[in-house]
Amino acid sequence: MKPVNQKAWLMVLPVLLCVAFSAVLPLMTVVNYSVQDILSPTQKVFVGLEWFREVMQDPDLHGALLRQLIFSACVLLLQVPLGIAVALAMPAQGWRASLTLVLLALPLLVPWNVVGTVWQIFAREDIGLMGQLLARAGFDYNYASDANDAWGTVLLMDVWHWTPLVSLLCYAGLRAIPEAYYQAARIDGASKLAVFRHIQLPKLRGVLLIAVLLRLMDSFMIYTEPFVLTGGGPGNSTTFLSQYLTQKAVGQFDLGPAAAFSLVYFLIILVMCFVLFNFLKAAEAPADATKGNAP
Repeated sequence: MKPVNQKAWLMVLPVLLCVAFSAVLPLMTVVNYSVQDILSPTQKVFVGLEWFREVMQDPDLHGALLRQLIFSACVLLLQVPLGIAVALAMPAQGWRASLTLVLLALPLLVPWNVVGTVWQIFAREDIGLMGQLLARAGFDYNYASDANDAWGTVLLMDVWHWTPLVSLLCYAGLRAIPEAYYQAARIDGASKLAVFRHIQLPKLRGVLLIAVLLRLMDSFMIYTEPFVLTGGGPGNSTTFLSQYLTQKAVGQFDLGPAAAFSLVYFLIILVMCFVLFNFLKAAEAPADATKGNAP
């Protein structure tokens, strides 16, 4: 038997060390803090699961979780179909395609804190373009005092910022479809809707799976944009899970409850991504089985 060369592990070792220092060790520190009461830098008391019980019974957490779930659902329902539509409308080749790709990627290059600042000005009634247009159209719009206006502004801001990511992923998936499929569809006289349903959409399943998972994780970690735009207000209407965690850890300096909640936060995202991934893969299975049984 030919001996196995184990030297390849030496190439992976630096990556493993970086992951250990950047992820595993901080995670173990958080786990340590979540089961202790930090009285002073040198005095700690083991409290077991007390912080977890306190956090899970906090009504502010329940409200933040509900707002986060609704926000993430709205993000997926808006950005995925809109991203597909934009990708389908983009030019396939030539200088127009290059120009469209550059313009579409511009929102992704804007830093998160700048996005919140831009929309803070853009939505103001006195100096903002959108605020002035809505006011002249007769809408009583004020994102600083009305919870519904603040919610809609944060959602619209996120759609503007991150829909290009979905569009670029879908555009790459569309360009990867062989031309032979389209030629066969033209020979059969298939309509644009039939081409999208039977050729483009099935070929985009893998890309859409990545896009949905990325947007779900990103939407659950949103912090900077709504914090800059609304500060979590008015009231707590735009306070999401990340802001709730920051208030616990930084604002109130409750390290134990903040550590416990960060673990709960991590598990929520992990479970939701796992469930969504398996749901989408299960939805692909019937199509793959039908394809395999085709003559």
